[in-house]
Amino acid sequence: MTVPGGGETANTTSVLRIMNERAVYERIRLLGPVSRPQLAEATGLSKPTISLALADLERAGLVRPVGHRTGNAGRAALLYEIRPEAGWVIGLDVGRQWVRAALADLGGEITVREDVPADAGDAGALIDQLGEIVDNLAAAAGGQITHIVLGTPGVHDAENERLDLAPNIPGWNEPGVTAKLAERLPAPFGIENDIALAALGEQGYGLGAGLRHFVYVSIGTGIGMGIIVDGRLYRGSRGAAGEIAFLPMGETDPLARAADSRRHGMLESVASAPAVVATARRMGMTGEITAKRVFDAARDGDPVAVRTVAREADHVAHALAGVIALLDPELIVLGGGIGGHGADVFLGEVRDRLETMTPLGSPRVEVSPLGDDAVVLGALATGLATARTLVFDRAIAGAADVPRAGHESPIV
Repeated sequence: MTVPGGGETANTTSVLRIMNERAVYERIRLLGPVSRPQLAEATGLSKPTISLALADLERAGLVRPVGHRTGNAGRAALLYEIRPEAGWVIGLDVGRQWVRAALADLGGEITVREDVPADAGDAGALIDQLGEIVDNLAAAAGGQITHIVLGTPGVHDAENERLDLAPNIPGWNEPGVTAKLAERLPAPFGIENDIALAALGEQGYGLGAGLRHFVYVSIGTGIGMGIIVDGRLYRGSRGAAGEIAFLPMGETDPLARAADSRRHGMLESVASAPAVVATARRMGMTGEITAKRVFDAARDGDPVAVRTVAREADHVAHALAGVIALLDPELIVLGGGIGGHGADVFLGEVRDRLETMTPLGSPRVEVSPLGDDAVVLGALATGLATARTLVFDRAIAGAADVPRAGHESPIV
C-alpha cells in the first residue's frame, strides 16, 4: 500500500536501487574489469538499470572506468573495476615466535608484507608491538584502514575479553586483554583462531579452492585444525571446533603424562615441535636439538632421527584417522612448522598408515603450498569481505543526499 505523499513507494524504490547497486558492485569485484553488457548478462538487470547503478557507484567513489575492451568489431565497450584505494585491510598472524602482517587494498592486492619476531613475553609487550606494526602499515595506506583481522591461537571469549586455549602466548588469557588491544588499534578489528584462518586462506588461495569439505591441520609449536564444511568455516557451539590438540592420543607416550599435558592437550604434548625435540633427546640425540635439526637428520638417514620421525608419523596418522572417521573430508592439508616444512620426511609414512587404519579409505593428504602465509591470507580474505561491505554501506549512506542525474528527487 502507498501512503499519502508516496513515502512507501519512495522507500521501496530506494531499497531496490541499493540492492541493484550492491549486485553490480559485487559482479564488478568478481569479474572486473567488466563492461556494461557483461554486467547486464551476469546480473539479469536491464542496461538502463546497469547504467544508473554504475553512475551512482562511480559518484560514490566505489568503482572507476579503466579503459575499453579491444579486439571486437563495433564500438569498444567501456570497462569498470572497483576502486581499490576505497578501502584498506590489515591481516595479522600472531604466534608465539612470529608476527606476520600484510596490508591489502580493496581489490585484494597486497601492497606491504612484514614478518617480525614476536615480543610475546607478556600481553602488554605484544599489544604494543602489534600496535606499532599496524601504525606502520596504516601509514602506508595514508592512515585509512577499514578493517583489521587478527589470527591467533585460542578461542576468543568475547564476554570476558580474553583468549582461551592459547597456552603458548603468555597473558593472552587475562580478562580484558582484547579490550586493551581494541584501545591500541586504530580501526575496527576481528579476532579469529589462526588455524581457522589458515583453512580460509587455503580455501581462497590454495589446495582447498573449489572444495566443499576439507580440513587444514597445522603441526608446529602447537597443533590445531580448521574445518570447512559445505564450503563454510565450521566453528562449533563455542568456537572451539578443530582444537585437536586435546584429542586423547598417544597415552602410552611419557610426554602424555607430563605436568602441563592437560593445559596443552595430549596430542600436542606428544606430537608438536617441542615434543619432537623431547622424543629425540629421550632416544639418544645429543647437543642442541631443534625440530628442524631432527627432520634434517632424518633426511640424511640418522637412525635416532628416523625413529623419532616415525613416532611423529604414528601420532599424526592416529589423529588424522579420527578426523576422517568424524568429518569424511575430501582433502587434508598439512601446514605449520612440522606439517609444512617437515612433512616430506614423514608424509609417505602417514599415508601408508592411514590406509591400514581405516576401511573408509583415506582422502588426499597434501602439504599446503601457502607455507607461512596461510594465516595472513585467510585474515586478509576475511577482512576484505567485511571491508567491502563497510565501504559500500558508508559510501551509499554518504551519497544519500546527493541528487542523481535523470532523477527528480534526491537519493533516499
